[in-house]
Amino acid sequence: MRVVTAIDSLKGSLSSMEAGSAVREGILRACAEAEVEIRPLADGGEGTVEALVGGMNGEIQRVTVTGPLGKPVTCEYGIIEDTKTAIIEMSGAAGITLLAPKERNPLHTTTYGVGEVIRDAIEKGCRRFIVGIGGSATNDGGIGMLQALGFDFLNAAGEQVRYGAEGLSELVSVSADHVIPGLAECEFKVACDVTNVLCGEQGSSAVYGPQKGATPSMIIQMDEWLGRYASLAQKSFPKADPMYPGTGAAGGLGFAFLTFTNAVLESGIRIVLEETRLEDYVKEADLVITGEGRLDGQTAMGKAPVGVAELAKKYGKPVIAFAGSVTKDARACNEKGIDAFFPILRGVTTLDEAMDPQNARANMADTAEQVFRLIHAFRG
Repeated sequence: MRVVTAIDSLKGSLSSMEAGSAVREGILRACAEAEVEIRPLADGGEGTVEALVGGMNGEIQRVTVTGPLGKPVTCEYGIIEDTKTAIIEMSGAAGITLLAPKERNPLHTTTYGVGEVIRDAIEKGCRRFIVGIGGSATNDGGIGMLQALGFDFLNAAGEQVRYGAEGLSELVSVSADHVIPGLAECEFKVACDVTNVLCGEQGSSAVYGPQKGATPSMIIQMDEWLGRYASLAQKSFPKADPMYPGTGAAGGLGFAFLTFTNAVLESGIRIVLEETRLEDYVKEADLVITGEGRLDGQTAMGKAPVGVAELAKKYGKPVIAFAGSVTKDARACNEKGIDAFFPILRGVTTLDEAMDPQNARANMADTAEQVFRLIHAFRG
């Protein structure tokens, strides 16, 4: 029996590969002759670097960069040496979780560190990039990132504008005269699962500004500044289109990638499935296993396990999901290709006990064992 596991991380507990390993342990207890292939899974957000590096023979890199408020932070990213691919989560350099709630202020937060990570990867030979842009603390239109890559965003005095959204208020000219060597050779796949445009009622400032610390008056200002920035960009960069879906992602970082680099915005799970070549493994499998920390109605709306299930159903494969917990509305997942799902908790417990990695691994393995004892019994 051939089984493929592709399980999203149980955040704060098990990585994608650790969850798959625990499932394999349980399967082999029940069915020693089974062949179990563990594949990494992520959706382009938190955990993508860990999953792809761990599952694709990559290496973790650590680089000190400019944090969202200008203080140094250490950012981890991955390099897949075989393909010279860098795996980056922008939140590692400019994420909202790097700031205390009282520190959040998009007028001052910058994406400069994201550009520094990209530059480090270019210097190490990377020309392919997978960039997750969820969880940002910024609303600077990506100009910080671009400044770190050598673009000129200048004020009336001919100087680089300040960090943060307030830098957009000073902007009078944009040029690519001093862009770092190598950037033109780079291709970026940007994991983006939102369709917000750059400006307006569904723009980055209005929709995401409040969670980043913006007041109503700041939102009006930032939206106006982003609109002016887009107009300036359109004069010299023909790809600039502030109405393109996803340009408002990560405070306008989507716009920056599409306008100034060779980039495409794609569904995070689609990128991961392509990069890990999961389809090649699924079509040869007898059974596919997926899962995540919490299986619920949101899962059915396109999260990673459903992406796996859709791929499996392309080849008529049965799909089982394991999760740390499930909710009543998780049954919507059955309509999206997950044939059966199982919570792994074995009894009444506290959240801390459930999320303890040792307990989670044991619970995952024990649950997989019992499910496969049943499967093995029916298969004879």
